[in-house]
Amino acid sequence: MPTLALLGDVMLGRGVAAALRHLRPQQMWGDVLPHLLDADLRIANLECALTRHARPWTRSWKPYHFRAAPAAVRFLQAARIDACTLANNHVLDFGAPGLRDTLAALDAAGIRHAGAGRDLEAASAPAFVDLPGAGRVALIACTDNQPDFAATAHAPGTHYLPAIPDAATLAHVARTIEQARAAGADWVVFSNHRGANFVERPEPDARRFARRVIELGADVYHGHSAHLCQGIEIHRGRPILYDTGDFIDDYAVDPVLRNDRSCLFKVRFADGRLQRIELIPVTLRLARVALAHGEDFDAIAERMTRLCAEFGTPLVRGVHALHWEASA
Repeated sequence: MPTLALLGDVMLGRGVAAALRHLRPQQMWGDVLPHLLDADLRIANLECALTRHARPWTRSWKPYHFRAAPAAVRFLQAARIDACTLANNHVLDFGAPGLRDTLAALDAAGIRHAGAGRDLEAASAPAFVDLPGAGRVALIACTDNQPDFAATAHAPGTHYLPAIPDAATLAHVARTIEQARAAGADWVVFSNHRGANFVERPEPDARRFARRVIELGADVYHGHSAHLCQGIEIHRGRPILYDTGDFIDDYAVDPVLRNDRSCLFKVRFADGRLQRIELIPVTLRLARVALAHGEDFDAIAERMTRLCAEFGTPLVRGVHALHWEASA
């Protein structure tokens, strides 16, 4: 498998939607764009609805509702995003009509999606991307956020799954991965929007769950939701990215935790083995992402080196990035 680029939350609504009216699609990605384009596969968590439907979700109280016009999909196309995870707590912010519009916009743009759909079968189904020379990649997406967004056998919604290592949950994960393999997947990426906001470390149950996902056959665990990058663990030769943070947003910045400091994560396999993980530090501004420099780079490097070391994953600092390399 060539290089896989994994992004955290991409939120195109609210203040971002207003800013995008004055930007060309490539401008949103700034000098990070070449690092995205030189990957072979790009996956992002789309943290909003793409819809003009104006009536927000009303079945339960929500403080924030995020949407962008369907035409905003061209900003995803500019970075050649191949697939989006939709299992999160904002994809139904404008109800079933907003979800249907989102699915239609992504389909029209040729962007695969997983984690939400017209019913539970569709929401839990993997998305497939074929990579010439590297095989078929399956993306499975689920969330433990917003249980009232959950799809049912007869209603649209998300692939809701508590991220706990109990027997029923793990049996569901095993079936989903087995179905992906049976459909021809050579590689399985398990993407999970889970946990509380603004925490630097996954809780013990989350660690046990992620390890079991790898043991059940996933090749990559791609976490997001905390708005902060968390550490990386290598389990049975496979990467667990506990949280990939934010990537595009208009969020208020915590002055201590600095959710405006994040990373682009790039994972490379060779001959079936995990070869390299590269972390490219980035800084976030309204509707823009940029390569981190100076104090920002130093702070991100220090935090990620420390958090990864807690999982026994040593990072080597370079001029523009951090990396982990498999031993020979």
